[in-house]
Amino acid sequence: MQFRTQIPISKSNNPIDYNSRVLSFGSCFAVNMAEKLDYFKFDNSCNPFGILFHPLAIEKLINFAVSQKTFSESDVFFHNERWHSFDVHSDLSNTNKEDLINNLNVIIKKLYQQLTESTHIIITYGTSWIYRNIESNEIVANCHKVPQKQFIKELLSLDIIKDSIQKTIDLITSLNPEAKIIFTVSPVRHIKDGFVENQWSKSNLISSLHDTLNTEYYKLQTKYFPSYEIMMDELRDYRFYTEDMLHPNQVAIDYIWEQFSENYIAKEGILIMKEVSEIQKGLSHRSFNPDSEQHRTFLSKLSDKIKKIEQKWPHIKF
Repeated sequence: MQFRTQIPISKSNNPIDYNSRVLSFGSCFAVNMAEKLDYFKFDNSCNPFGILFHPLAIEKLINFAVSQKTFSESDVFFHNERWHSFDVHSDLSNTNKEDLINNLNVIIKKLYQQLTESTHIIITYGTSWIYRNIESNEIVANCHKVPQKQFIKELLSLDIIKDSIQKTIDLITSLNPEAKIIFTVSPVRHIKDGFVENQWSKSNLISSLHDTLNTEYYKLQTKYFPSYEIMMDELRDYRFYTEDMLHPNQVAIDYIWEQFSENYIAKEGILIMKEVSEIQKGLSHRSFNPDSEQHRTFLSKLSDKIKKIEQKWPHIKF
């Protein structure tokens, strides 16, 4: 008897390896996957402007980088004793206006370089719901706890999302035609929008992605990884969520990462991941007797493993 289903995932023709440079954008689930890439010591960068939830926010910041925008005083505002930008996450907010503007401009320059050099770009969409600032009529990436009466909440249409996906791909490939772009939809449940509204939102994202990525023009440079579908279909139980019943727990994250690595990481990369994992476990090991000969021998062997892998892969640092 079969008690569960398993989603078939086609293997990437251009898998990630330890020569790859990976750049990730998107929701908090993008951070979960980036933490896995970090643990296994891939050359990886995630969300230079902080967590971003909807397609237009990601497109806008990629556009800023490609056009090499310079942030100025007109791009920031003061609220609750801190300076913010509606285009970035509150993690970047600052008590000093000049420091915020300078930091944003440094990140823009770095992002331009990262987009130029990345071999793989992973984009995780979280929601189709957006907030539009009434005064400026601009869609924001983050409300920064500004009173809700200053915004209008809207659901992005399929056409707007598809247009944004296409523009995002075109912007990236205008700088880096060889970059492979992996899209996915976050399995995090945005229940604050409402139960039906969350499904509606995810449906718009999934439909728009498939309509766009399955066209002949975009097929060769893009892939779709079914994070949301794995959570909904293979891990369809609340025991795979954290206590808030919204976010995948560590078991679910590990499982989805396993599916990703099996299909999107090269065989040689998997072998190196095992070496890195052994070192990471060794580094976290706590001896009952740190002064023993046995422990000194263990540390010596561990040091040799670290030197060997760092010499072969200069970007790896433990």
